[in-house]
Amino acid sequence: MKLLTVIAAAGLVASTSAIAADPHLARNLAATCANCHGTNGHAVKGSGMDSLAGMEKAKTLQKLADFKSGDKPASIMHQITKGYTDEQLDLIAGYFAAQK
Repeated sequence: MKLLTVIAAAGLVASTSAIAADPHLARNLAATCANCHGTNGHAVKGSGMDSLAGMEKAKTLQKLADFKSGDKPASIMHQITKGYTDEQLDLIAGYFAAQK
């Protein structure tokens, strides 16, 4: 039984470190947003979409949480956000906050 616990713990650490080790993970996750919000979060002027580039991380995270919970109405964002973990949404918000 102890061996099984050790193996399970090792697998969890390995999977967590693999995610953290990918320097492009945030960019890759944020690429999904480009269809509507533009490349690297730079929305096309006049498109009616929010530019995400440079938006404060906390503000972006709050909007994403509101979409995910259903508190903020949307046509598709509530479905998209439910496909991500909170950790992935944090990476996405951090990525867009770093864009200029």
